[in-house]
Amino acid sequence: MKTPTASSLYYIGLMSGTSLDGIDAALIAIEHDSPPRLLATHAEPMPDDLHHLLLTLCHAEKVSFAQLAAAEHAFCHCQAKAVQHLVASLSTHPELTITLEQISAIGSHGQTIEHAPKGHDGGSAYTLQLDNPSLLAELTGCTVVADFRRRDLAAGGQAAPLAPAFHQALFGRADAHQLVLNLGGFANLTWLSSQPSDPVIGFDTGPANVLLDGWFALHQGGRFDKNGEWAASGKVDDELLARLLSEPFFQQPPPRSTGRELFHLDWLRKHLSGKHLNGQEAAADVQATLAELTAVSVAQGINQLLSANDPLTLITAGGGAHNGYLMQRLAYHLPRATFTSPAAYGWPEDWIEAGAFAWLAHQRLHHLPGNLPSVTGAQGPRVLGGIYAA
Repeated sequence: MKTPTASSLYYIGLMSGTSLDGIDAALIAIEHDSPPRLLATHAEPMPDDLHHLLLTLCHAEKVSFAQLAAAEHAFCHCQAKAVQHLVASLSTHPELTITLEQISAIGSHGQTIEHAPKGHDGGSAYTLQLDNPSLLAELTGCTVVADFRRRDLAAGGQAAPLAPAFHQALFGRADAHQLVLNLGGFANLTWLSSQPSDPVIGFDTGPANVLLDGWFALHQGGRFDKNGEWAASGKVDDELLARLLSEPFFQQPPPRSTGRELFHLDWLRKHLSGKHLNGQEAAADVQATLAELTAVSVAQGINQLLSANDPLTLITAGGGAHNGYLMQRLAYHLPRATFTSPAAYGWPEDWIEAGAFAWLAHQRLHHLPGNLPSVTGAQGPRVLGGIYAA
């Protein structure tokens, strides 16, 4: 935890990813011409009933307005708790005498329910994040910036990933190339050249934790496979892996993004054979194969960016960075890579995404672009998000 200066501007970022395990809240300080600094964090667990409701909404063919309203209300109250608990935690750090009144804005990503940047069956493109920034402003007394994705979509972009712009602000260096891998529900890569004239490249490589978590919950209970121990107990099924990798998404060139609307358990089941449905040993083999799918698709994505012989340093972030088995498989498929933690830059693995939306709130209040057209495919830089005053 670092002491802020008198010139610091303070923002809180809120992020709930596709894992639906909770809301991450990050307090950051931004000073002129300096990289954003992480000051404090809090993880607010997702209540089981809200987790179940959101998961249902993500996969429902029909949704009522009452369901949406109930989920939005409960989600917003959970966000407010995250903010309140984050600020309350500062009392244990005398060097951080920061109150809610000093927060310039809260950047709220909301909860993605569905993401279809190319539409469905010829329909209009859309991305839906469940959120209620008006209520959040009332509950916290803070200005809220929200609805970051749709302006990029309106400009012809995919509305995702948005974090690469923050990666550039955080990790960009003039003396070395940087490659950032985020392993959240989905995996995405950001390539940062040491040459300022080179565009930032970023794209989703495919599922990371979303299928691993879903399959684990179905067969083992709980929300995630701690350290990949269950996956490590199984054996990779090469035939199943080949069928999974035949999905056209993995052959698409950037810009590309994806979500639960494509990669979900029903998608997985379509590729399973009878042998995968007989007992826990067979289920563990599927889990091992899903970890391999993540590792191989990430390696394929990196090979799209770099020569197969080029050495690289890979900054790994997100919940998947704590999965020892998954990281072993990534190391196997990327023998030339040196893995490093963003903690070396003052940002532990779990707080990059929440920090990104705090930074995007700053960008919005200062009328600065939040997207990168080279990443999303938008027609140009755009100021993202709407402002909901305190």
